[in-house]
Amino acid sequence: MTLRMVRRFCWKRLASSILRSFSTVTTDEVILERIGNKGIVTLNRPKALNALSMTMIRKILNQMKAWKEDSSVKMIVVKGTGDKIFCAGGDARAVALAAKKEDPLTEEFFREEYRLNFLIGTIQIPYVSIIDGLTMGGGAGLSVHGHFRIATERTVFAMPEAAIGFFASVGGSHFLPRLQGKLGRYLALTSCRLTGHDVVKAGVATHFVNSDSVCIKTIEEDLLKIESPSLQKVDKLLCETQEQFPMKDWDLSFQLLLRKINTLFDGGSLNAIIENLKRDKSEWANQHLQTLFKMSPTSLKVIFHQLELGKNMSLQECLKMEYRISQRFVKNQDFLEGVRAFLIDKDNKPVWMPPTVEEVSDSVLKSYFAALPEDKELVF
Repeated sequence: MTLRMVRRFCWKRLASSILRSFSTVTTDEVILERIGNKGIVTLNRPKALNALSMTMIRKILNQMKAWKEDSSVKMIVVKGTGDKIFCAGGDARAVALAAKKEDPLTEEFFREEYRLNFLIGTIQIPYVSIIDGLTMGGGAGLSVHGHFRIATERTVFAMPEAAIGFFASVGGSHFLPRLQGKLGRYLALTSCRLTGHDVVKAGVATHFVNSDSVCIKTIEEDLLKIESPSLQKVDKLLCETQEQFPMKDWDLSFQLLLRKINTLFDGGSLNAIIENLKRDKSEWANQHLQTLFKMSPTSLKVIFHQLELGKNMSLQECLKMEYRISQRFVKNQDFLEGVRAFLIDKDNKPVWMPPTVEEVSDSVLKSYFAALPEDKELVF
């Protein structure tokens, strides 16, 4: 074999290797990279709106653990691929199908996801999530517990679990009661959305930038340029960038909305809120009353109770409680029915059992919060 043939052979092998490597990276559901002293997590399942699969959760959790133990890693950045998408939640369809088969995935999925949520909430190095687009359910758990959440005018935040017969998961018991006034309760019960600047005003996001691709790319590059990242340095950078995008035009509308929410969603029970909405008789109140009537009654009662308990609990305690609730819901007809109606058959006509809030007894409600067998409890 001549030298020229050897070179040609080597170049072909190199090119083939590069192509295989490129293919592996771009088809992975989640891309994990190390750039300098920063760890980068890119959710890469755009056709499924970057919904978290078991594989994605496990990969992120394992890598986050490794980065936590590696003193040379100084910051973690999380983002999503696809237009107007961060993460639309967990893969509820996969969990529901597993529940029908009594597959252990129903235990493993939430155990690993909640451990990831706890790790995000307790890691010491700066954790930055760029929530440009849909940020719902599991996407909230992947972002809100971290130090910095960068929203854009395309950000859409929601906790839509009640609509599919589930509950406010991924640490919702902890962060929702800590939002302004009754806003967290409102978001969890109605599945209503916050968008753009309001995501920052609500306290869900910490900073705001324009969604222009140049701006997003610039903020990512600027984060990577920080040689020795600290919470103070990252905050300074994000605040300086945010100053270019004033929010004055949105202040009044958000304050009026919050005032309405704090009045009508106040009360010591779910029934009290329903009565508040009935008495108000405004179009806004009636719309939200009708929204509540479309939700799973069991979900509504569980959500109200979990948020009340979560007010005085640590993140770890909330996640342990939520794991108990999750294991009851995967055996609940409402969750299976909600997934069927909205994610499988898509007829949008769930039949809830029981059909009214009044029929959800206190004993049934308490059963969702009862301790699991010792070997089944969530351990961090």
